[in-house]
Amino acid sequence: MKKRPGDIKILVTRIFPETGIELMRKEGFIVTVWEEDRPMTQAELIERSLDSDALYCTVTENIDSHFLGKCSHLDIISQFAVGYDNIDIEEATRLGIPVGFTPDVLSDATADVAFGLMIAASRKMFYLHKTILRGSWDYFRPKAGLGIELKDKTLGIFGLGRIGMEMAKRCRGAYNMRIIYCNRHPNETAEKLLGARLVTMDGLLKSSDVISVHCTLSDETKGLFDRHAFKKMKSTAIFVNTSRGAVHNEHDLAEALRKGIIWGAGLDVTNPEPMKPDNPLLDMDNVAVLPHIGSATLETRNKMSRMAANNIIEYYKNGRVPNIINPVALDRR
Repeated sequence: MKKRPGDIKILVTRIFPETGIELMRKEGFIVTVWEEDRPMTQAELIERSLDSDALYCTVTENIDSHFLGKCSHLDIISQFAVGYDNIDIEEATRLGIPVGFTPDVLSDATADVAFGLMIAASRKMFYLHKTILRGSWDYFRPKAGLGIELKDKTLGIFGLGRIGMEMAKRCRGAYNMRIIYCNRHPNETAEKLLGARLVTMDGLLKSSDVISVHCTLSDETKGLFDRHAFKKMKSTAIFVNTSRGAVHNEHDLAEALRKGIIWGAGLDVTNPEPMKPDNPLLDMDNVAVLPHIGSATLETRNKMSRMAANNIIEYYKNGRVPNIINPVALDRR
């Protein structure tokens, strides 16, 4: 028998923007929000999910095979994120649990952060700001705090999807940067619009003045940017990562920066997260680090909230999930 909205319980794992929560409540769903200012432990998540029909979560929840084994009764999981490496998609699919997500909506916001980090690292902005706080801004030193210019340089994009495309547009428009990229498949739009050129991984590492990472986290990409990769880069190159922290090896990155193997780095993602305040990267003059704020605008987070909610609403109303990772799961119910 089809469930009625008034019988459907939805567990919301964080204090998300209200726009999506209100949409679900207006449909008549019973919505329970975890309101403590901390993530649930997995045990807490399992306990509360056992009494729920649907889960509205985000990337820091561990939706692994253990969780899914305990909560195989869930009708749907909807993730407030574009990434989903925290979810065992294969197991969810086997159990017939569709998994929704929020793609495309954060492309501009994340590209803005990547672009800003590139500029901040190139001009040592974060570090030089700290000199004011320390009271060490005194007199003019002509050779102190020098950065590097970006105009007419080469941008290398690893993972030229929607976010990478927006980053490439910004760099091309603002600094007339040449665009090269490394992808599984050619991006014909980028090639026609921006003159982008597909290269090998080695070609990307050796030719780029800035490398900006926009790939998903997978077995293939985990730890891909390590000491071997950094050694192939230009000594004047800047490494920017706004995808997932585990794509780069943080120890190797710090070593490459300390030894001058590469010039600078801008990170919105770290490994682990949160980064510890004594991490040596935070004291380097040529590094800019942010606390994973790629999607953190009012407009983007509100859109994400509505999209994640709409995945659940549409599932129960029409048996479809507008933004779904594993559509085959719908056939297994």
